[in-house]
Amino acid sequence: MEQKKFLMEVTPDEKELLEAIRNYNISYPDGYPQLLWFAQELFDNMLRQPYI
Repeated sequence: MEQKKFLMEVTPDEKELLEAIRNYNISYPDGYPQLLWFAQELFDNMLRQPYI
């Protein structure tokens, strides 16, 4: 099944996160902990709420 594609503007940080997620999905399971950790770090850094 073909997935829908959307055109939207993203920030450089958002683009890096999307690319990290795609790279993780492509490399799974070989790149598992490193690429997953990297994508999670990018996501966590983009959140605007304080850590408790």
